Amino acid sequence: MRSSGAGGQHVNKVSSKVELTFNIPASEGLSDTEKQRILLKLHSRLTNDGALVLQCDEARSQHRNKDLVVKRFFDLLKKALTIPKKRKPSKRTKSSIEKRLRSKKKTAEKKAKRKPPDLGQY
Repeated sequence: MRSSGAGGQHVNKVSSKVELTFNIPASEGLSDTEKQRILLKLHSRLTNDGALVLQCDEARSQHRNKDLVVKRFFDLLKKALTIPKKRKPSKRTKSSIEKRLRSKKKTAEKKAKRKPPDLGQY
């Protein structure tokens, strides 16, 4: 494909743009669960028939563009296939709990001192 953008006369005479198309449902190198995960994660980047299309025209060389688009493709697949670890909630430290309780007690005492004294018992 012909590239667009800067490059002067070089752009008009050289086809250096590269387009990579990968049909996920028809792929034999992926298991069904991997296909489902990829289709779910990359659904906004896929065509209606489930094909992933990547283009690269960054470099002036077609070989360099091929390397870039293949690298980008493998990075996308790797990112889509990674299963995120479940977050384990961290436990509060004893000192943080004590600090919170001390500050609550201090605030309560401050507010109790603002009240007028109760003279009704005498």
